[in-house]
Formats: sequence, C-alpha cells, structure tokens
Amino acid sequence: MDALLAAIYSKLTGSALSSDVGGRVYLDEAPAGCEFPYVVYFVVSSTPDDVFCQKGKQTLIQFSLFSANTSAVEVADLYDSLRTLFDDAFIEISIHETDGVRYYTIDGYLADGSYLADGTYFAGYNDILLWMHEVNLTTMVEDITTAEGVQSVKHWAADYEVVTQES
Repeated sequence: MDALLAAIYSKLTGSALSSDVGGRVYLDEAPAGCEFPYVVYFVVSSTPDDVFCQKGKQTLIQFSLFSANTSAVEVADLYDSLRTLFDDAFIEISIHETDGVRYYTIDGYLADGSYLADGTYFAGYNDILLWMHEVNLTTMVEDITTAEGVQSVKHWAADYEVVTQES
C-alpha cells in the first residue's frame, strides 16, 4: 500500500490539481479549519488479486473535492484536473532497497520528485504496474461547521479503481 500511496502523492505533487487548490491535498482527512478549496484522498477498500505467479490488488481510492464557491465551476475544474491526472493512468513503480533503505521510483523519478540517475545501484528491485480509472462520481452539497459558523460547500467524490500487479 505504501507504494500505491507514494505513486499517488508523486503524481499529485506539482500537478495542475495541486496548484488549483494551493497545495491543499491531504491523505485521509483535511486539518480542522482548512481553507477551501482542497482535496482529500483515501483508500476505501483493497482486495488481493493474485493470479498464477503474479501478485496483485484491486484497490478503490476516493478523491473528495471540496469547494465553498457558490458556483459549480470551481469544483468542476478540480474534477477535470483530477481526470486529466488519473483517469486511465498507467504508472510504473519500482521499489529499490540498498543498505536497509527502501526507495520508490515512479515512472523513473524518486518519490520525492528527483530523477533516478542511470547506474544507481540497488541491492533489491521489484516492479509494480498500476492502472487507474474512474468508476463513480457522486456530487453533493454539504453543510460544514467552521469557526465562522455553518458553511455550505460543494463536495464531489470520485472513486477510482486501481489495479496493481507486481512482477
């Protein structure tokens, strides 16, 4: 699961979606009093999908998009940025270990965004292929209690199926 969450975080970092929300992208929950708009993503479920000699999983990730704008334009733009980033996305994750330290590379880049130099030696190596596609979108308007009182916000929840297969 660490590799999957690292891949999602890596794709989000520096993306148009992250820029649209001023970097306010959170795993599991937003901090209290968080400024709008923001994104929260979390694992809904994960099921092993081991076939023959391949290990894999089917994981459902939900991306919740929150906007306090009275118009649906802002949340719709966030949704478009999310779809551009993740819908039908293929991601290759390599897990490397050396001297007891585990490194993830996502599409050739270390999880912190730096490029993996050619010739870098790692003692262990494992690849995970990841495919993401949207399976559901639920739109709603919710009342959220803030320090200023109750505020009506738009909440769009996009569910993505993530299929992973280890080599």
